[in-house]
Amino acid sequence: MEISFEFSLNILVYCEKLGERRKYIVQQQLLKSATSIGANVREAQSSESKSDFVHKLKIAAKESEETHYWLCLCTKSPYYPNPPKELFMQLQSIQKVLSKIISTVKAKIKIERK
Repeated sequence: MEISFEFSLNILVYCEKLGERRKYIVQQQLLKSATSIGANVREAQSSESKSDFVHKLKIAAKESEETHYWLCLCTKSPYYPNPPKELFMQLQSIQKVLSKIISTVKAKIKIERK
């Protein structure tokens, strides 16, 4: 998913702004969870089975939820620079795609087991 890579690049830019403001803890947490999305998507592409593929995408989905948390925290805090709205839009797109892929593949696995 190219969008997860582009999202990671945009997160790097925003995290630099957090670093400039010395918001190191949130910067590190956000950087880890946000870039983990793309890393798990990439890893899923080399999965050993459909179940392994779904598992890795579920991890990416969980990381997207954590990323959403950190972005919302930055938005609500008066001491943090507001994240660009584009980050939220990209993240929402990623979450929708992950959800659709996971449900489609799970349905195929279920059919194959019958």
